Amino acid sequence: MPPKRALETTTTRSVSPPSKKATKASTIETTETTVAVKKTTTKTVEEKTTQGSPKKRIKSTTTKSAVASFFTATSKKPPVEKSPTSWNVVEETLLVGKYTRAGEEGNRGERRKIAGFDLDGTLIATQSGNKFAKNDADWKWWRECVPSKLKELHEEGYQIIIFTNQGGIKAPKKNHANLPKFKSKVAAVLNALDIPLTVYAATEKDRFRKPRTGMWQEMIDDYNLDVHGVDLENSYLVGDAAGRKGDFADSDRHWALNVGIKFHTPEEFFLGEAAQEMSHRFDPENYIADKESGGDKLLFAPKAEKELVMFVGPPAAGKSTFFRKNLEPLGYERVNQDTLKTKEKCVKVARELLSQGKNVVIDNTNPEASTRLIWVTLAKEYGYKLRCLYFNSPIELCHHNDAVRAFGGDTFNPDKRTLLPGIAFNTFTGRFAKPSKDEGFDVEEITFEFNGTEEERKIWSKYWT
Repeated sequence: MPPKRALETTTTRSVSPPSKKATKASTIETTETTVAVKKTTTKTVEEKTTQGSPKKRIKSTTTKSAVASFFTATSKKPPVEKSPTSWNVVEETLLVGKYTRAGEEGNRGERRKIAGFDLDGTLIATQSGNKFAKNDADWKWWRECVPSKLKELHEEGYQIIIFTNQGGIKAPKKNHANLPKFKSKVAAVLNALDIPLTVYAATEKDRFRKPRTGMWQEMIDDYNLDVHGVDLENSYLVGDAAGRKGDFADSDRHWALNVGIKFHTPEEFFLGEAAQEMSHRFDPENYIADKESGGDKLLFAPKAEKELVMFVGPPAAGKSTFFRKNLEPLGYERVNQDTLKTKEKCVKVARELLSQGKNVVIDNTNPEASTRLIWVTLAKEYGYKLRCLYFNSPIELCHHNDAVRAFGGDTFNPDKRTLLPGIAFNTFTGRFAKPSKDEGFDVEEITFEFNGTEEERKIWSKYWT
């Protein structure tokens, strides 16, 4: 009897028909195998069903064009179109946009004549007629002649620069909601002009905001004009904030004066109209002491052996400077809430100094009678004579002093103070009651006059607000 042969894997056997359960299992097994083999294709994959749940289909999002692009050599792919306007942010607040024509990257040439322009109300206006643009497309040329005039200036060798205050953007690095709208609008304006230029947009009330000259200094650095300098004689700024009747401000004209270049209104420059009368809302020259006087008109002198001097006046009225020049050399001690932070701490320190027999100056604003009563009571308690020095500086002067202190350099800011918010001045004005002898002290008024070196005068006499 011949030996039995092992069955080969290809041998067909007769089997009974499978049950429905077996058929279902076989189908699932076949499906799983298909998934394993073809999981990288774009065909639909059928998931296993469990406990009667409906079947789900997972579809690939990969397209034929994407696959073709993946295997296309980089050199054969179409180039990505690059915007001619690039943006960057300086010191977190100055937004800078540079328009460069194709093929002219890095080739600015040396243009020493600057034709500076404000943006809104000078080069463009709103299409809608609203004060502020509704969207990035809500703009038109201020007059039809604007683009041709700017192109003409470029051909004449001028470097076109836009200097604009844009307080509505706020902190461009934080991507404020108005930022994309502004960028899109400016890009459209620059595309329409198609000449190389730079836009500087000051977004905060800092050193860049006109009439402060931070944007001008940044431009000097960007265009490497430090060596040969700018042709100031033939440079100018065109802007609508000129100090005319009906103008919202005079910051454009004051900025040009600070920089040392000519100034024109849009009507004068583009339309050839005659110059209108302009005025200064605040002119620092009115507060410069006579050079021949050689110092403050008031020479402070003690009036008692034990004296408590109380200052009254708005923020940045010149109180601390007056103390350093006139009272500190005489040995008076200063109590100041800006440095001590709280009124309670001021009272505590004042008590300590008075108990030691020191002459003391309360260098605070002390706007109302209730605050001044604290020092009246303290003077009586320690047997001191109380004298009030009232600084009658107008608020416009105080805003100026505040800006000089914040941005004019260390000489003007020994306490390292930052620019005060507008509410600080409004709060003082709302609480202020003029001091009176009826409150229990003598009152002397101090009228501000600036005294300083020639260099300090040059800085202080610029327009800062």
